[in-house]
Amino acid sequence: MDHDQFIELVRERAKVPASRRLDGMPLTDREMAENLSRATLQVLSQRISGGEARDLADQLPAEFEDALRPQHEHAEPFDLEVFIQRVADRAFVDFEAARAGVRAVFQTLREAVTGNEFADVLAQLPREYAELLEEAG
Repeated sequence: MDHDQFIELVRERAKVPASRRLDGMPLTDREMAENLSRATLQVLSQRISGGEARDLADQLPAEFEDALRPQHEHAEPFDLEVFIQRVADRAFVDFEAARAGVRAVFQTLREAVTGNEFADVLAQLPREYAELLEEAG
């Protein structure tokens, strides 16, 4: 899956219009999807091990490599609510918009990488992350 396909799938799944951005910055809906994707991947890189973040980056478009660059080798344990709030803070959106974005990015990741790689990511996360993935959007 290339970068444009990834962003388009996130845009379609998240259904978060650019007008939801809290700082009023004018974005297109596609730019909002890019913003949510990058924010989600950045927070995910904090939540999983450095090695897993690099493995995931290896299977994604090169445009996402910097978002998945781990700051630490060890995963930082935090629950789903904190994860979503961190995405909201990075993307300048409210909690519900961030939740929709995180769900859309996880759904797209599941299709963009091998099943084993996605299973490895989920194995480092509590069950509540997989449950979010399965929620209807």
